[in-house]
Amino acid sequence: MIRARGLEKRYGQKRVLHGLDVELPRAGFLLVTGPNGSGKTTLLRVLAGLAAPTRGALTVEVDRARLGFLAHEPLVYRELTALENLDLFGRLYRVPERRERIGRLLERFGLWEARSERVSSYSRGMAQRLGLCRALLHEPELLLLDEPYAALDEEGARLLDRELEALAGARTLVVATHEPRRLETLATARLALG
Repeated sequence: MIRARGLEKRYGQKRVLHGLDVELPRAGFLLVTGPNGSGKTTLLRVLAGLAAPTRGALTVEVDRARLGFLAHEPLVYRELTALENLDLFGRLYRVPERRERIGRLLERFGLWEARSERVSSYSRGMAQRLGLCRALLHEPELLLLDEPYAALDEEGARLLDRELEALAGARTLVVATHEPRRLETLATARLALG
């Protein structure tokens, strides 16, 4: 599903990725690690098509509508409620039976009781949970997660653990994290940057 050869990304004179080779088959799980500034976020942005590589060859065999991406920020509208956010994204992605799917995700991620509150009133951890719901809403074939455990409490982290366990082997996953121990048993490939 993902093939990269000699992948390089520069921002001006600063080289962030250099000569990177990645091969990940469909339903594979790539665990990306490395210190801050090593290029984890840049790699995920390139894989998501949000940044173009400076050099090298990259193939990501998935329709854009079948890609889910959670960035460092949850990328939800703070002035909307959780329900309004997910309904908007559900309509954009033409999710069938979206109201039922939205309800299940909000319930699963512990946000059902807060579904009608504006996201601006959410804690950072609640916003992260909503960002995960947004990324999963359309049941993507390829899921790219950048530091998905950021701001999650232990309960939220366990919810995410269970979700990733359920998706491993059924979807293609690329997860950049500072907590690789949580995911080592699920990973089919590893990439250490930096």
